[in-house]
Amino acid sequence: MQVVSTPQRWIGRVLTGLVTLFLLFDGVTKVMRHPMSVEGTVSLGYPDSSVVPIGVLVLVGLALYLIPRTSVLGAIWLTGFLGGAIATHLRLGNPLFSHTLFPVYVAAMMWAGLALRAPRVRALLLNRSPVDITP
Repeated sequence: MQVVSTPQRWIGRVLTGLVTLFLLFDGVTKVMRHPMSVEGTVSLGYPDSSVVPIGVLVLVGLALYLIPRTSVLGAIWLTGFLGGAIATHLRLGNPLFSHTLFPVYVAAMMWAGLALRAPRVRALLLNRSPVDITP
């Protein structure tokens, strides 16, 4: 079994924490129908009635991501969700690096955090056997 060094584990936790804070804020403000969140979602072309369901989807995906046994499922769920955000920003012609690619940055941090915390995920992403201990 591949071993995770202490620095790798902590970097993974920090990345996971940053992603968690962002998605938690996004999901909770949507579920609570904060005016800023409702206005932002409607300005992206989504109906007002979709704000709470989008927030619930974010929070469910985040919960799956934070539970170790379902973390890969949560990462896949959230990757799909973030892909939809990319498509929305592309459709609207929003700026590339600040708006359209922001979900890519979040997804990259999410997967990097997971890979640094979970040796089996890292082995899968690097196409190595989980029992391979070569660097």
